[in-house]
Amino acid sequence: MTVPTGPASGTEPASSTERILVIRLGALGDLVQCFDAFQAIRRRHPSAHITLLTGSAFVGFGRTMPWFDAVWADPRGRNPLAYLRLRSRLRAGGFDTIYDLQNKPRTARYFWLMGPGRRPLWSGAAKGAAFPLPQVAGLHNHDRYRVQLEAAGVPDTGPADLGWLAGEVGALAPEGPFVLLVPGCSPHLPHKRWPADRYAALGRRLADRGLTPVVVGTEADRDAAQAIVRDCPWAVDLVGRTSLAQLASLARRAEGAVGNDTGPIFLTAALGCPTLMIMSHHTDPARSAPWGPDATWIKVLDLADLGVDAVETALRLRPKPDIGPDIGPDGEPDRENGAV
Repeated sequence: MTVPTGPASGTEPASSTERILVIRLGALGDLVQCFDAFQAIRRRHPSAHITLLTGSAFVGFGRTMPWFDAVWADPRGRNPLAYLRLRSRLRAGGFDTIYDLQNKPRTARYFWLMGPGRRPLWSGAAKGAAFPLPQVAGLHNHDRYRVQLEAAGVPDTGPADLGWLAGEVGALAPEGPFVLLVPGCSPHLPHKRWPADRYAALGRRLADRGLTPVVVGTEADRDAAQAIVRDCPWAVDLVGRTSLAQLASLARRAEGAVGNDTGPIFLTAALGCPTLMIMSHHTDPARSAPWGPDATWIKVLDLADLGVDAVETALRLRPKPDIGPDIGPDGEPDRENGAV
């Protein structure tokens, strides 16, 4: 799976255009959980020039989204010069309103970077914000953003239209029904990985049911994918071979998806693919469960203790279409062939 790359800025707005900045850093899953919020902001400001400030790894992906006119890369690390450049850029941006969906001390400091003088209306946790962050403890991330934006006068607009997120898959998609396996996650969080041999065992069971296991992820997941394919020769290895847009198209066609607490699983859930997230003690489902019309999760303290039986039982697939009873030559249901 690859993330599109691109320049860190877009067309500058005309001087009379309302200017909005949206801040959301983090990983792919963090951005996916903000899709509904991004749509709500755009619909609240339909004619505004809206800029997204995000991590450098997702600038290209941000530029494919229909809600933003420009995308800036947030400086990482503690380089003072980088923050001075960001301060200069923020002040020159002339923003009227800033929606801080990150709500961390780091981004709250950006509010003060924009002084002295006039500061934009700020929605978030920064002290002095025009729209302070409401009490959101105990809420799911999706509801946190909704409550924050409603407090700033941005109404909820429902699930985001993700029709823009699609890519040609061609021969990547196997013939017949398939299930996506997402065995990876952040390399520095190994405790969030269900063992690869369990994915392989699950893949063999899926193959016995006529379903092709399709392994997706990034190059960082190469070892896990190779282990799965070695122990489950019916599996198709697409690790490192799909863009996010292609992954979205595969998710729309898949019978289901199962994976760790990682960005692609949030994406499959948002797209309506029946999705099962496998969680360790590290993940709080009350806050970070996948959000979607057919998403669920299974959690244990230590993923080494999670068996294949439990995952197979929890995995839901798309319902088979009801094609009705077989009809005999007389126009009546053919009871000899199973119709009742």
